[in-house]
Amino acid sequence: MGLERPADRAPVASGPAHGGLLDGWLARVGRRCRPGLSVAPWSSGVGLARTLVAAGTSATLLVNPPAILLAVDGVEHCTGPAAAGIWCALPSGHGQLARWIGIAVLIVVASGWRPRWTALPHWYISWSVIANLSALDGGDHITATLTLLLLPLALTDPRRWHWQPPPADTRIGTGRVVAHAALILIWLQVAFVYLHASIAKLDVTEWADGTAMFYWLRTPGYEPPSLLRPLTEAVTGSAAGVTLFTWSVLVLEFALALARLLPPGLRRVLLVAGLAFHIGIAVVLELVTFGFAMSGALLLYLSPVGHQVRLPAITVARARST
Repeated sequence: MGLERPADRAPVASGPAHGGLLDGWLARVGRRCRPGLSVAPWSSGVGLARTLVAAGTSATLLVNPPAILLAVDGVEHCTGPAAAGIWCALPSGHGQLARWIGIAVLIVVASGWRPRWTALPHWYISWSVIANLSALDGGDHITATLTLLLLPLALTDPRRWHWQPPPADTRIGTGRVVAHAALILIWLQVAFVYLHASIAKLDVTEWADGTAMFYWLRTPGYEPPSLLRPLTEAVTGSAAGVTLFTWSVLVLEFALALARLLPPGLRRVLLVAGLAFHIGIAVVLELVTFGFAMSGALLLYLSPVGHQVRLPAITVARARST
């Protein structure tokens, strides 16, 4: 009778409407993201974080010979994907060679030379450490995760040295978007590490009642150096001291988990507090690799995007001349 069926009209009526809605939403997202994306994420602040993370792993390899790092020459650690790790890929008995190759790679990474070229070898050595070696702490696992998440950021880095300032070009290309996305993933990962650390401790009686640090600082293998022992024993020897010490750790870790949601001023305060916390762990509990790894993670997490650290003039001059 000349009347159109609803099915005949649906494609014409709904298509442009839905397309216009999506285009408008994408345009609003683009306008909100553009100011942030205009800031280049490749900074010497990121470079310093990479140097600290690489230094932590190199310290592990330098201090511990293969006899300690490897269990039965690594045989039981060379099954499945772990067989691709450098300690398994080289012929049996070449643990010392693999160790020195790893140290050489990490020294080059720490120097800041060609982030784009050193990113993949850095991740490979870090992953090989947790896949093949036995003498590990939590810092090695954090390092392997960070170096994986840093790949998009480093592979798109156009600089010769990671100490150099980023390019002055403010155009928003694919590489810049990928690098920013990688940085956001790192933020989420670090926030989750601190959130899990703080909440998981609440299920442990000693953390909940405020006595955990008393036991930690008297556990064989985690005892502080003899020079610091009188101080730690004095603090943890009183009920008020040990409770304040123990619960302050929980409060700081929970605050760090939420730090990206806080104003920049508070983030700076938490960055300093977090770095002091991890340096303290490295000195008191002698967990050096963990201290390096978490200090690098904190710099990636809480430093402003594009932040340039102040370096000695001679370092900047050398970076610019090469």
